Amino acid sequence: MTKTVSKISDKLTKVNESFTINMYDNGYMVEVGGRDSSDEWKTAKIMVASTADLLNIISDVVNMPRAD
Repeated sequence: MTKTVSKISDKLTKVNESFTINMYDNGYMVEVGGRDSSDEWKTAKIMVASTADLLNIISDVVNMPRAD
């Protein structure tokens, strides 16, 4: 069974200074790079269906520590 990820902080512990939002017919995808819990560089991508969920993801990202 796959774990549902609803926050960038579920994937990354630190984020880069920028992120990308893609708009699709059925929702949005947020893509952000940063560091994971092992201090490895990773890129996280999360799909959401609503603007409310998108705003929650953005809030999560902007409140996280920045990667060096």
